[in-house]
Amino acid sequence: MAPLLHEPPDLLIVQGDTSSALGGALAGFATGTKVAHVEAGLRTHDLRLPWPEEGYRMRIDAGAALLLAPTELASANLSDEGVPGAIHVTGNTAIDALLGVVAGLPPLRHVSESRRVLVTCHRRESWGAGLTSVIAAVLQLAGDGVAAIDVVLPPNDHVASSMRQALGTVANVALLEPFSHRALVERMRGADLVLSDSGGMQEEAPALGVPLLILRDKTERPEGIASGNMRLVGTDTAAIVAEARRLLTDPLAYAAMSRPAFPYGDGRAAPRIAAIIEQWLAASDPVPRLFENR
Repeated sequence: MAPLLHEPPDLLIVQGDTSSALGGALAGFATGTKVAHVEAGLRTHDLRLPWPEEGYRMRIDAGAALLLAPTELASANLSDEGVPGAIHVTGNTAIDALLGVVAGLPPLRHVSESRRVLVTCHRRESWGAGLTSVIAAVLQLAGDGVAAIDVVLPPNDHVASSMRQALGTVANVALLEPFSHRALVERMRGADLVLSDSGGMQEEAPALGVPLLILRDKTERPEGIASGNMRLVGTDTAAIVAEARRLLTDPLAYAAMSRPAFPYGDGRAAPRIAAIIEQWLAASDPVPRLFENR
């Protein structure tokens, strides 16, 4: 907080719904520094899912002066809540990053006729019984022999060890250490199906045209469901297995979910956000900040 007191900026920008984003925003609020929130307005309308992120983003949005919403639905959420800040729809910078990565990748080559499923599961609401159910679903799908399954181990040691213990000896399941973003995008681009509870992958999979089954009970990114690229299945073993089998064996169902779509942005969110911030700064009159003369 000290830099905000001694050399306060005209605007403090935070992105997302992490604890560091909340901490930065609260420091801005406490010192009278104006805050801009990139990726504002995402909502499940349930403080428990995801926890604690839903509460974090609501608190940031309630005090931010500039709200940069990725979609029209996110903007509508903010309007419905009556937040006092200025709302703009910008798209999500995650799509900018994704398209930049894809542009630098080599041409996609299918080296095998085997179908490939990519699985990630890291959110805390999936720990415990949810993780057990996901592992059981992977075991059933592996037993079908229809696809090779890549499971990306999360950085949480407890969760990763449970996956290693249950899946480490299954012939057509590969347990993979966490990737860089570029490597994960390349792996996702080459997959036939993704099973994940990741928010970022919910934005990326539609743009890549890879069907995604969301391992959550609720999502703050329903636009990908509306576009037909994603389906919400939760962590119930039977639901995961039924939907995965359907997509892996029904060409028409698969084709309907594998058309590339861009519900989260067109890849130009960053310059759009920069232009909005420049206009906002030019239009804002300097105001005294808390503690400015102390």
